[in-house]
Amino acid sequence: MTKKETALDERLWEKIARALDSLEYGSIHIVVHDSQVVQIERTEKYRLPAEKAKDEVKQARTGR
Repeated sequence: MTKKETALDERLWEKIARALDSLEYGSIHIVVHDSQVVQIERTEKYRLPAEKAKDEVKQARTGR
């Protein structure tokens, strides 16, 4: 492995680590073409507490 390839691998791992940083719910997709990583996608989801959502629905239905 050449020095250039090693540096590229280190930068790639740093980018993957940054994509994972502070991700609570979601996914990381790494797209590879011809044995080369060409894209890193991060999809983040926000989870809301179920109890609060139930209370809001109940309030909407009863008007209270």
